[in-house]
Amino acid sequence: MEKDRLNLKSLTTESRNQNTLDIDRVSTIEMVKKINDEDKKVAEAVEKELPQIAEAIDGIVERLKKGGRLIYIGAGTSGRLGILDASECPPTYGVSEELVQGVIAGGQEAIFRAQEGAEDSKELAINDLKEKNITKLDVIVGLAASGRTPYVIGGLEYANEIGALTISVTCNANSAVANTAQIAISPVVGPEVVTGSTRLKSGTAQKLVLNMLSTGSMIKLGKVYGNLMVDVQSTNEKLVERAKKIVSEATGVDTDIAAEYLNETKSNVKLAIFMILSKLSLDEAKNKLEKHDGYIAKALNDLN
Repeated sequence: MEKDRLNLKSLTTESRNQNTLDIDRVSTIEMVKKINDEDKKVAEAVEKELPQIAEAIDGIVERLKKGGRLIYIGAGTSGRLGILDASECPPTYGVSEELVQGVIAGGQEAIFRAQEGAEDSKELAINDLKEKNITKLDVIVGLAASGRTPYVIGGLEYANEIGALTISVTCNANSAVANTAQIAISPVVGPEVVTGSTRLKSGTAQKLVLNMLSTGSMIKLGKVYGNLMVDVQSTNEKLVERAKKIVSEATGVDTDIAAEYLNETKSNVKLAIFMILSKLSLDEAKNKLEKHDGYIAKALNDLN
């Protein structure tokens, strides 16, 4: 079993790319063209996994609505991508830092410096998830380009025992990680430009999938109106101006009027938009939005 796990020859992500055998001897423009040609294959690989991605989003939303959390778990580049996606949810969608989280083998130190040995421990993943006090309401997404990382397998196995929803994002077909998860997302991007360097195409594929998982979930939770970020937090000068622009674009009022409504709602972009469109008072608009879990489109339909 251990020997099979370490048999890198069987992994697509570890195979030699026949298109880049001479990448160290070509001109710079030829080199970047080879890299770009390989990158073009990533979106197509992800496209093949859209049904599983959609299923995963629906499962995530169902759990989050019941009070669960979305927790990414991975090692190395995969773990860092999970942390990146999680860290961008609060400012973009106004959710708490607890709602979407990233867990990486080796802890915070591993975010900045490789902790390669940490990925070989199933027990470490179990301990990390126990510290998070995961429950059956949570969603655990295991990230592993190779699909064989023991840390990720251990985390998913423990999450399955707890009754949480488990999802995998890997870049090899029929991997151990994918077989451990209830929903397997496996964009097979093929051999890397530099053999085994899965921060390249595999990392890009994982980033695209994570973009869809978090963005899709937030859209279905009412964090977007049209294609506008209506729960954005005005935490700096740029975001204050963005908030005015969002209110203005969503309602057609000029930015001065948008600023007045934002002042009345204490910078609540969503509430400002709904007040303008519904013509309701602050308290009436707030109550109507709460009735529809903050989903502007549904609240507007209820006015008719």
